[in-house]
Amino acid sequence: MQFDIRRLDIYRKIPKDLTQPTRTGAVLSCLCIAFICFLLCSELAAFVAVKIESDLFVDEENRDDMIPVRLNVTVEQIACEHLGLDIQDDLGRHDVGFIENTAKFPANGGAGCRLESSFRINKVPGNFHVSTHAAGIVPDNPSMAHTIHDLTFGSPVAQVGLPGALNPLRATDRRGASDQASHDYIMKIVPTIFETLDGRQLRPFQYSVAYRDYVAYGHGHRVVPAIWFRYDLNPISVRYRETRQPLYVFLTSVCAIVGGTFTVAGILDSLVFTAIGVWKKIELGKQS
Repeated sequence: MQFDIRRLDIYRKIPKDLTQPTRTGAVLSCLCIAFICFLLCSELAAFVAVKIESDLFVDEENRDDMIPVRLNVTVEQIACEHLGLDIQDDLGRHDVGFIENTAKFPANGGAGCRLESSFRINKVPGNFHVSTHAAGIVPDNPSMAHTIHDLTFGSPVAQVGLPGALNPLRATDRRGASDQASHDYIMKIVPTIFETLDGRQLRPFQYSVAYRDYVAYGHGHRVVPAIWFRYDLNPISVRYRETRQPLYVFLTSVCAIVGGTFTVAGILDSLVFTAIGVWKKIELGKQS
């Protein structure tokens, strides 16, 4: 006896002449298809979208590495020949008038100066400040009114919309500050890792900042004002990972949406069809 593979068919077909179309079934079918299309579009959007997950950990790697810093600031009332950048930290570093990778451009009609500098700092508490400390002649009544265009730490990040506070001091305007005031920016730097979908690792540093201005006095006279950036490092690192929904999860969701919707719609159609049949029998019984 020859084996008929059709016996394995669990999806037996019913001839069309044994089925009965109804208006209720047509309405449910249209609603079912519209609902499935909506859910499939939503699921496809979730599958294509890139999500960012985050976690915290203690990063002990490369503790001896130095952190790149990029500073861009304009001082409105001090000429370039009087302005300089000083760097110091708890390891004993003390650079006065730092000039490596530092450029100065006249601003405010030559009365002010725009200072752009790229340098590295150790991973210990310290500060860098814009001042007249390295100048041979300090101008009379120097004013540290300024605008911070950019201040970033770590690897440059070109992506837009990344989480975190990578450059909270961008476009900070202190031009209305008192001419005699010094400016303190107290920063807490947080090591950060961005892992992209293509496997790249970016290592910028986020930072939070608090600000105060004050008039400093010492030895009976007013201290020449400066713009101080005081920093300390957080021992906890933040890692952000770009992730995307796996393909098998998407396919599973598609099967669940299609199968589940058709199953529920079939149950509703059967209930409605049965209820209509019972109602017709009741009506016929009343007429008889």
